[in-house]
Amino acid sequence: MSSVFDTDVLEETLLKTTTNVGTHAQLIVYNDDVNTFDWVIKCFMEVCSHTFEQSEQLSLIVHFKGKACVKTASFEELKPLKDSLVERGLSAVIETVKEDS
Repeated sequence: MSSVFDTDVLEETLLKTTTNVGTHAQLIVYNDDVNTFDWVIKCFMEVCSHTFEQSEQLSLIVHFKGKACVKTASFEELKPLKDSLVERGLSAVIETVKEDS
């Protein structure tokens, strides 16, 4: 019987829908013991412009996996989003993606 929270499949699906061609960086959010699911979902909706459903799924991935890529774009596009998430108390970083040669 498969789990309601099949995070591997969910994560793969989210990455396929949020990955843009030609991107250089990923906005990663880490789990913590401070922020509530409702707050994280609200932050993803307001800062990253995700739908409620996508934000809820990402918050579950962050919780169960310890981190999740919540947005992919250029570093310049992600910087203000990361700063806004951090200002709201979330643990977020930008990781550059190694380009295939």
